[in-house]
This record gives sequence, C-alpha cells and structure tokens, in this order.
Amino acid sequence: MAAKVCLGFFLFLSLVPCQAQEGTISDLKIRGNQRIKVGAIKKLVKLRPGTPLDSLVIQEDMERLKRLPSVSHAYFQVFSSNNGGHDVFYHIEENFTLIPFANVYTSSNDDFAFRVGLQEFNFLGRNITLGGFYQYDIFNSFGISVRAPYLFSNRLGLSVNYKDLTTQEPVFFENTTADYKYNNKGFEVLGLYEFNFRNRVELGGSLFTEDYTYLSGATSAEVPQALNVDKHLIKLIYHFDTVEYFYHYLDGFRSTLNFQYVGSSDANLPEFVIGFNDFAYFKRIGERGNWANRLRVGLASNVDSPFAPFTVDNNLNIRGVGNTIDRGTGAIVFNTEYRHTLVDKDWFVLQSNVFVDGGSWRNPGGDFSDFGDHQNIRIYPGVGLRFMHKRIFNAIFRIDFGYGVTKDADRGVVFGIGQYF
Repeated sequence: MAAKVCLGFFLFLSLVPCQAQEGTISDLKIRGNQRIKVGAIKKLVKLRPGTPLDSLVIQEDMERLKRLPSVSHAYFQVFSSNNGGHDVFYHIEENFTLIPFANVYTSSNDDFAFRVGLQEFNFLGRNITLGGFYQYDIFNSFGISVRAPYLFSNRLGLSVNYKDLTTQEPVFFENTTADYKYNNKGFEVLGLYEFNFRNRVELGGSLFTEDYTYLSGATSAEVPQALNVDKHLIKLIYHFDTVEYFYHYLDGFRSTLNFQYVGSSDANLPEFVIGFNDFAYFKRIGERGNWANRLRVGLASNVDSPFAPFTVDNNLNIRGVGNTIDRGTGAIVFNTEYRHTLVDKDWFVLQSNVFVDGGSWRNPGGDFSDFGDHQNIRIYPGVGLRFMHKRIFNAIFRIDFGYGVTKDADRGVVFGIGQYF
C-alpha cells in the first residue's frame, strides 16, 4: 500500500504545475469500498469532475474520509491523459462498523458499574450511527440513539436519542451525605450543521423528567426526600477540529464547547445555565509514541443546591476516584497521558499508557477560591494498557488503574471500549 501512496503522490506532484493552467478532473473513481455507498462518499468530498486539480482539496478530502467511523485509512492516485485531463482514484480501507462497547468501573470501596451496548456506525452504508445501550449501576438503565450527520446534504443532518437512566446518586449537604435513587427519562433532538472541514455545530433541545427518591443517609428539612420534576433543555455544541489521523495515532488540536440552558418546573431543582469547554491536544512522539491531553473548564449557575450538575466520577474525568463521589457548580479537570505502541502488526496493536488525571471543583454556592481548596483537589496518576484492532472502528479495549495521591484518596480500575479521551 505504501508503494501505491508514493506513486500517487509523486504523480500528483508532477501534475500540479499543469493544473493551474489547464489540468481538470475528468473523472473521480472510488475504490476499496464494500459497504459504504459510492454516492455517500461522493456526496461528502469536495473534488468534482470538471474542476481544477487541486492538492489542497484532495488533502482535505483524505482527512475528511479518515475521520469517518466507517474508514480506517484513505489514499489517492492521479492518472493523466494526453488531453490535459486527470482521472483521480480515491482508495478506501473500510472499518468493520457493527461494534459492541462496554465500560466497567470499580474502586476499592467495592463500587461496581458497567455499561454495554451495540452501535452500527455505517447504517445503510451512509455513515449513519444507530445504537443502544444497557447500563447497570445498582439500578437498570437503557438508551437508544440515531445520528445522521449528512441526512439532508453534505452539511446538514439530524440526531435523535431517548434514554431512561437510573442510578444511585450521593447528595451532599451540611457536611453530610445521603443516597438517592435518581432517574432521568426523556427525548433529545439536535440539528447538525457543518460550516466547513474544521467547524461544525449542533443545536437543539430535549424534554425530560428527573426523579429523586431518598434511599438512606442523612436527612434535612431543607432537602426534600422525593422530587419529580419536568424539565426542558436547550443545547448548543460547537466543534473545532484540526486533528489528523493515521490509524490509532492522532496529531493536532480539538475544541468542543457545550452550552446548555435547563428550565425546571420546581424550585427545588431550579433552572440553571451550564457551559464547559473541552480542549484536546495530541502530539506524535517518534514512530510509536502519542502524547494526549484534555482540559475541561466549566461553570454553571452557582445555586446552593445538593443536586449540583458537575460530578467527580471514575468514568467521566478522573480514573480511580470512584463512582460520583462529589458534586459542584464549576470544574477544572486536566488529563494527560503518554501512549506508547508496544506491538503493531497488520491488524493488532498493543499500547501502553501512563497518565495523570487531576481536577478541582467549586462547591455549590461557593466561590472561585474553592478551586484552590485542598479538599476539592484530586490527583490520580496511573497506568494502563490498550488492545486494538486496526480494521474495526473504535475497537480499543482499555484497562486503567488510577491511584490517588491527595488526601483521603481512593484507587480503582476502569475498563472500557475506546480511548478515555
């Protein structure tokens, strides 16, 4: 394959000086696809017959294709004719896209929870994601979703999901803790729009019901033991992405801004605004190394409520910390890890991982000085392994062990499918 890439690249370079004068695309052919529809690929790419041969357009098309869940790798070839036209071949290496997934997390406090599910990332051969999950976290939960980013055009799509999520949640108030059974049930609809290769937005909302039922622990006259509240949510997500992909290696910067307004029908769970931004930076280190970083900065309406929206959790932000051990109205979380490939065969990759997860939270009703309070700061270094299949999308089985080094820290193992971030 490397020889094909080099041949196409040098042929392409030799033709670039001509294309500015008279070199045009005679035909665009797609090769290597089996399940992806040719029409779905041609709908996405910018290169068109009759347009000038442009290296920047082809390079952008390659990166766009490699970002698709259905594509593991893509490359091109250019062949010229005597009349100044060029035939361009886009070669696709497909991923297997019907993927089970699982997240399992536990800690030394005997917390145990898991989520399993199944997703098809190339439904109908048109890069539509269809999936569902089952979760056990003391109680049973499930959800289903459909995401079609190019449903209406090569820029406009739709996402719809339904969830019925039930967990046992700790509620913190007056230096004490109570356990509640928490249920969140509702629908969400988002419109998806891609401005260009690097910028896209999601806008929509949901209608849902939150139900809190007291189970055990401390009580207070100020904290109700049962709540059933209808809510509505308006959501805006903005993605900026310059990450380049070469199989499991990533290089570049990515930013995701998530802004939400949540309205409520009950003053005990008042309306609030929440916004957070995930910044991610990836850097190739030599031939087999990858340095990965994520910074989350978030704030919400600073309501003095035991039901604050930001949580400290094993499977979300700090590996080894336990399942929902604290809440806050602001969060600063930083994850950094070095991934080193130990084995890289035709289809199998074994990767080691050394990481440090850390973060701090603003207490409900508190102020910004809470971020510097040693009781709110948690730092968890750890190690892990990744077992990967290069021809199956997101087929990365991860095992991480995090060990807390701050006061009253826990330790635990987190299993999952896909990189942690």
